[in-house]
This record gives sequence, structure tokens and C-alpha cells, in this order.
Amino acid sequence: MIEIITAERADWPGIWAILEPVVREGETYPLDRDLSGEAVRAYWQAADKQVFVARDEKGGVIGTYYLKPNSTGPAAHVANCGYAVRPDQRGKGVAQALCRHSLEEARRQGYRAMQYNLVVSTNTRAVRLWQHMGFAIIGTLPGAFHHPTLGYVDAYVMFQGLV
Repeated sequence: MIEIITAERADWPGIWAILEPVVREGETYPLDRDLSGEAVRAYWQAADKQVFVARDEKGGVIGTYYLKPNSTGPAAHVANCGYAVRPDQRGKGVAQALCRHSLEEARRQGYRAMQYNLVVSTNTRAVRLWQHMGFAIIGTLPGAFHHPTLGYVDAYVMFQGLV
């Protein structure tokens, strides 16, 4: 059973254990691969973001996501999220549970839509999952992401209405 709750300050070591391999791999997030833990923490836990964690039955942090407005002012009704799952938990439904929770939480908070601004096209598992969860690719950004081994690859803008 996965429990998803608001992250607490004490959760950072577990969150960092998830984010560090993602950042070092450099294949899915537009973050420099050599960022320090504190720089990644400043990004993931920025003031405009609410951070959540998924816990396993033993209380271990196995996934995390943030929820924030995609923009400001008259466009602040569109949410944005970022997700990460502990490497040994990938393929076990954690990302789907995080996405489902984020959609429910965004609706609860009154967001009218959710948009992902940069889904790397080579991250096929994520693309398939987001489509399964109701997101549509509404745009392709040619060569927008510099993949560490594949070079410049496309990225997608994905969108889902929530009302």
C-alpha cells in the first residue's frame, strides 16, 4: 500500500535519494547533471511548489512530486507537476499513483487544467503513462532537450483539462 502525503522537512534525505540518480542520469529533467544536493533542493522545494512524498508500508520514501501553478496571474489556474520515483520502485505503479494523486489534489485546489512543459520524447515510459492518465501531446518542441547520449531530442508539451 502506497501512502502519499505532504512532504516534511525530515523527508529531504529520502527525496534526495530519489532525485540524485535522476539528476545524474540527465535524461529526463532540464537540470545540470552536476548540481549539488542543495541546488536541487532549492529547485524541487522552491517557494511556489507544494511537495508530496509516496511512502511504502515501512514508511520509506519511494516517490515524490511537486505541484505548482504553471504560470502566474490570469494563467495561474493551470497546474504543473514534476515527478520522480526511487529507481528500485520504477515499474511498480508508484508514478501512476503519484500522477493520480496530483490530479486529485490539483482539482481539490481549484486548478482547471494541468500542463507538463517539457516531457522528453525519449522518456517513453513517462509519455505512455501520462497519455494513459489522460494527457494529450499538444505540441512538440524540436530538439529542445540535450540528452547526454542521444544528443538533441524533441520534448513534448502535454495537457489535460481538469473540469
